[in-house]
Amino acid sequence: MSARRLFFGIGLPEPLQQQLVRWRAEQFPEEAGRPVAAANLHITLAFLGEISDEKAQGLQQLAGRIRQPSFTLHLDDAGHWPRPGVIWLGCRQAPRGLLQLAEMLRAQAARSGCYQSPQPFHPHLTLLRNATRPVALPPRNFHWQFTVGHFSLYQSVFAQGRTRYRALQSWPLQESV
Repeated sequence: MSARRLFFGIGLPEPLQQQLVRWRAEQFPEEAGRPVAAANLHITLAFLGEISDEKAQGLQQLAGRIRQPSFTLHLDDAGHWPRPGVIWLGCRQAPRGLLQLAEMLRAQAARSGCYQSPQPFHPHLTLLRNATRPVALPPRNFHWQFTVGHFSLYQSVFAQGRTRYRALQSWPLQESV
């Protein structure tokens, strides 16, 4: 029985990925940490871990039943978690739709036997890894926004010394009225 490392997440539009990569290069010195590849920038909704194809299929069916309106995500906050070595970008005020979507997916994952962290959900995208030294954060005069119209199931694939996230399936969110 094969197992894959999976998570539910929200990908970013490609133009936004490129904007964030340029901004990150301007704001953080090279020694601050290891940059996450533009194509890997995402917000994790529910981490599933190494799970069987059978369990993944069950979670995909449950995800397909979610009826949730689309929402606008504002990226206007940044922080540094030295212990895991992460510099992140997030939102000062998470939209209710984002919190509800993450809660539904995390609850389904937990009921399916996937360990879910007891830490509260903190929506963020990882900009830099291995950032264990103190780093100056940029002034909070930045702001990006985009409409989240779908979420996806991703597979984390490690090959040739690199990790890539590949979307396996996506589900639309309903148009906001």
